[in-house]
Amino acid sequence: MRNTFALGAIATGALAVAGCGGGSKSTATKAGPTAASPPAQTTAASSSSTAASARETISTKHGKLGTILAAGPKHLTVYMYEADKGASSSCSAGCASLWPPVRTGSAPTASGSARGADLGVITRSDGTKQVTYKGHPLYFYARDGDSGDAYGQAIKSFGAEWYVLSASGNKVDTS
Repeated sequence: MRNTFALGAIATGALAVAGCGGGSKSTATKAGPTAASPPAQTTAASSSSTAASARETISTKHGKLGTILAAGPKHLTVYMYEADKGASSSCSAGCASLWPPVRTGSAPTASGSARGADLGVITRSDGTKQVTYKGHPLYFYARDGDSGDAYGQAIKSFGAEWYVLSASGNKVDTS
């Protein structure tokens, strides 16, 4: 009996030590990211990774760009990438660090003026599920920190332009 208790105490102690701190270091910066140097940890990336385990809701919000699509608990602006062809993502690795995909764990839902019939899901090369709207894979922009931000609008990054999407599924072109 004593040996069983001792082994249990050792195993519990080992688990406690294994679960403690360590390892990774966040290198987030206050200055806005650039395509050449994406941040290591961002608000949008955090929203995206938590959405991967839950059902994502695509909704609409109103602002200076009109009625646009948003997602996540912070109601962040979502974008389309003009390099995406068809319903597949062309954004991975460094691109996905600056432009985190809108991920979902199950079928996404719509609210506001967003239409549920226009939502879809694709499987990314890493096996995660990404939300689409009218066939456009959706992304957040790492610099956007709250629901009023749309810093990624009409930026050329990773070889193509990024645009906010309207509730109709069309890019918002401000040029």
